[in-house]
Amino acid sequence: MSFLERAGTVFAGRVAVVDGDSRWTWAEFRARARRFASALRADGLAPGDRVAFLAPNSEALLLAHFAVPMAGGVLVAVNARWSADEVAHVVDHSGARALFVAPELAGGVAAVPAAVRRITTGLELDALIVRGDDVQLESWITDESDPISINYSSGTTGQPKGVVYSHRGAYLDALAVALEHRMSRDSVYAWTLPMYHCNGWTFPWALAAVGARSICFPRVDAALLWRLFDEDVTHFCAAPTVLLMLANAPEAHALERPVRAVTGGAPPSPTLIARLHELGFELDHTYGLTETYGPFAINVPALDIAQRPFDEQARVIARQGFPNVCAGEMRVVDDGMRDVPRDGYALGEVVMRGNVVTSGYYRDPEGNTRAFEGGWFHTGDIAVWHADGSVELRDRKKDIIISGGENISTIEVEHAVASHPAVLECAVVAIPDDRWGEVPKAFIELRPGVAASAEEIVAHCRAHLAHFKVPRAVKFGPLPRTSTGKIQKFQLRDAEWRGRERRIN
Repeated sequence: MSFLERAGTVFAGRVAVVDGDSRWTWAEFRARARRFASALRADGLAPGDRVAFLAPNSEALLLAHFAVPMAGGVLVAVNARWSADEVAHVVDHSGARALFVAPELAGGVAAVPAAVRRITTGLELDALIVRGDDVQLESWITDESDPISINYSSGTTGQPKGVVYSHRGAYLDALAVALEHRMSRDSVYAWTLPMYHCNGWTFPWALAAVGARSICFPRVDAALLWRLFDEDVTHFCAAPTVLLMLANAPEAHALERPVRAVTGGAPPSPTLIARLHELGFELDHTYGLTETYGPFAINVPALDIAQRPFDEQARVIARQGFPNVCAGEMRVVDDGMRDVPRDGYALGEVVMRGNVVTSGYYRDPEGNTRAFEGGWFHTGDIAVWHADGSVELRDRKKDIIISGGENISTIEVEHAVASHPAVLECAVVAIPDDRWGEVPKAFIELRPGVAASAEEIVAHCRAHLAHFKVPRAVKFGPLPRTSTGKIQKFQLRDAEWRGRERRIN
């Protein structure tokens, strides 16, 4: 946690964090982190113990990104949109010794065993911090590859998988973030990206490295963001769906000074790119996965990009680009792990290795064997390689749905639908949605002689899934199948997307 120790001295009097009406300088924020870490040790935390945190974007969750590793623990930031069962699985699988939870999310821990200690953010957390000492603790880190956090991602399977981040990977990725996105001590970052998602793409640590300011708020509010853009915000991260919301908000207007928008999760459309340019945003398009600390690659435009027609500029900006300065290596390979031609046409799978690739899945040796076959991390993403060395995605190997930047497993949704007593079989695919990019749709064959309505199916799913995973549409009828009885999901998906381009990141 050397970034924070340095920031508390070098940037001592500068404002580090703003959360509502509260603000802390870097010296004050460092003191709170030290006290929090000291209190955790006094409370019995042992080296490598996992500490779970369920909270929206806030000073408390930002503080945990420093205090838990500082104490020698491993942070498990839990997705605030998950169901109670998913939260319970993560707490159990990680073996968390304690669970910090924001009061407004208390219902999300209903399924967590009572034996797991719960601490509420706010007054209870502050009381814990007060008991600690403002001293620099002796580090318990024995190796730079020791874990700093575990990030759980549903990915393409039903159960969330624990992706392990190391101190070394977090350190290097944070430096890359600061450098690639042109951050400095004068930068002001708005927390539109959830901190629980890939540790906020390592921005918590990047901000400390350069002494920049954080502005925390629990949910995206277009009117608030436009006010902040006009005041002092210089940087923010957002999926294209959030950018689209901002671009079409009533408050949208041409900015008097540029604001850097970092996007990922899906390639922004040329129309959206044009609108953002018109409004005065400078767009950084990134690409990565939970397994790569968030963005592994960044689109670096050619020197002559401004001289090209804008429609061509937009197509180039929509590419996933190149590994960031600290990331490592990225290739597009065929089934034999041979590089595909760099012609912009030959398809292959994106594979990665290097500094900011996870050290593995927690307690999942079989998953690690599959994911790292041949010594490279297999993304499951299908792409082309261009002559300039940039990568551009074309599709995913699996049927993952990316809705508002969140991964949704179709298998998980199918299991929830199929648990309804009237359902014989079902298939779930992505369908286009103007707000979220894509959302789940369930195609269902009912049991003979049994009736059910779409409303009943949706209500049933809401009891088993996080809200964003619930099908937004339901259709009843026979499912297309192969001669062996396998459901042909591509037929369902193609019919829904006919006449529209489905660009997947």
